[in-house]
Amino acid sequence: MIGGRRPLQGRKPGDRRVVVPRPHSPYFRYTGPGQLTARAAASGPLTARERTWATIRRVLIGPPLASEAEIGERLSKKKALAIFSSDAISSSAYATEEILRVLILGGAAALAFGLHVSIAIALLLIVVAISYRQVCIAYPTGGGSYSVSKANFGRLASLVAASALLIDYVMTVAVSTSSAVEQITSAIPELTDVRVVIGVSAITLITIGNLRGLRESGNIFALPTYLFLGSALLMIGLGAYRILVNGEHGSFSPDLIRQAQETAQPLGPLLLVRAFAAGSVALTGTEAIATGVRAFKPPEARNAATTLAVMAGLLGVLFIGITFLAVNFGITHIDLPERQTVVAQVAARVYGNNSVPFFLFQAFTALLLFLAANTSFNAFPRLAAILAEDGFMPRHFSFRGDRLAFTFGVVVLGAVAASLVAVAGGETHLLIPLYAVGVFIDFTISQAGMVKHWWTRRSPGWRRRLPINATGCVLTAIVAVVVTAAKAPPSLLVLLLIPVLVSIMLLIHGEYEAQTRELHVREDAILPGPHREQRVIIPVNGINRAVVQAVNFGRTIATDVRAIFVTEDTEEGDRLRHRWERQLPNVPLVIVESPYRALVGPVVAYLDVLDAAWPPDKEAPINVVVLPEFVARHWWDRLLYNQSARRLKSALIGREHTVVADVPYRREH
Repeated sequence: MIGGRRPLQGRKPGDRRVVVPRPHSPYFRYTGPGQLTARAAASGPLTARERTWATIRRVLIGPPLASEAEIGERLSKKKALAIFSSDAISSSAYATEEILRVLILGGAAALAFGLHVSIAIALLLIVVAISYRQVCIAYPTGGGSYSVSKANFGRLASLVAASALLIDYVMTVAVSTSSAVEQITSAIPELTDVRVVIGVSAITLITIGNLRGLRESGNIFALPTYLFLGSALLMIGLGAYRILVNGEHGSFSPDLIRQAQETAQPLGPLLLVRAFAAGSVALTGTEAIATGVRAFKPPEARNAATTLAVMAGLLGVLFIGITFLAVNFGITHIDLPERQTVVAQVAARVYGNNSVPFFLFQAFTALLLFLAANTSFNAFPRLAAILAEDGFMPRHFSFRGDRLAFTFGVVVLGAVAASLVAVAGGETHLLIPLYAVGVFIDFTISQAGMVKHWWTRRSPGWRRRLPINATGCVLTAIVAVVVTAAKAPPSLLVLLLIPVLVSIMLLIHGEYEAQTRELHVREDAILPGPHREQRVIIPVNGINRAVVQAVNFGRTIATDVRAIFVTEDTEEGDRLRHRWERQLPNVPLVIVESPYRALVGPVVAYLDVLDAAWPPDKEAPINVVVLPEFVARHWWDRLLYNQSARRLKSALIGREHTVVADVPYRREH
């Protein structure tokens, strides 16, 4: 029972009833920021600044949610498809363009092979999707390749997989956002000069949307995903009809033919491999569903596996369809100041350039690409939270905010991705070489882990499932090598970042383990009471109400209480001593002369003298340094007060045998 009321298990999600504890009950239920009675009783009414900040948080992020409301924040398959699949689906908007960028080097005739390359990538997508369905079923707690590799290969392999995923999630946000901006500038070229501002602003809005929680972000992001799917499938259907039935075909522009003649290279296996590596960005985001299984409504594993299958089917249709239209309509990328993206050119050919359907399609595509970043905003914080729970990331990554979102991970991802967009100047092509390398490394580790999983556990169906994951492992390993080699040297930066991240996570884990060992208390130990003496030292600047309150507090925790006054003026010290002995006769005052006007150094030196004077055969006492502090009414007043106390606190925190206690004095009116 909580506070003598009904059990916690009986509560409905979002129930915010106030539970009043019995006077001597050992349990108490905090009713949340929505109930301000405890705060008001402790410190008086909220200030204007606090009320304003609370209102801003409520408007931007929403009212707080209780922990038991988490099940209500889970996602249905329809919303999960919008949230977790937007990254993979949106890659169809730029994957075709990356293929044609490479094939144009083989001449205009080489562009016809774009369809063959896209089909090969789609076949790989099928293998990867089927393989990750096995991950969802075998590891329903989420974590994706990190959980798989940790269970089957141990710590190091799991951290390599996690590092590759974290890099890929950051790159997903940056690439998707930059590509979205390019869709906007394809329709409205006048906005080209402010593309970085648009991209950073979009990431900021997506960050705020995700801070509102999973269900809220699903409501916000579901509509654009389905609008894009509808308009893109309609475009593919209309375009295919005109090509296959009406016999429409396009011819390449004179500029393209001239450019192809100037840069032509022999069309061979190497060029096709490079095109395959460039278009493999279409597979990024496939693993996000396996990472976020716990975000689905029960039954989590089955719902995640179903959503993954639907996502793979939609992506395959879109990717092959757009490439088919681009090749047959004679469309490709050309670097011109007024250039349009490939998908924009396809839409202009099907819907009519500058027509209403064209602008609507561009708007839906840009929205989806902006919101494709949302896949990472759900997967990155969850993976970081799992790593934090295992001790490989700072623990605040596992903290859920007021809306049950992993607040710190959301904010960090938004900040890093926005920085990348700014550095790259909003150019998608500059970010692509860093993209997809990490995800194929992750694919390979994950599928290898699943092979070991089926081989060692021999669970029902393992004979059928092991070959699926083995095939996926071999194919993704080959593609990982191909992608890294084809995109070198920029791709090598990812290979350098992975061991750096692994090293950082190992250092964090080592620090947490050392802290755990140092703070460990044996379960069979009988803990004695305090056995060390305490003495209180109070730095003062005179006699005032804050100082008197601090002195009285010190008297409650020790019998050895003394004040210390640091001054450069000995006459001022003598005047204070005479008054002190008259008004506070039972508390000694020590005058410390500081001719160089220092404050922190003399206080630390005085504590050193006290410690040195203690008998060596006795355990040194604990020095409790009590700092009187004046609580300002307004935020701007805080710049005027307690600066010396802050400097003292910074110097004394962590000092041996020393405890720092703040005693705030608050105005009554």
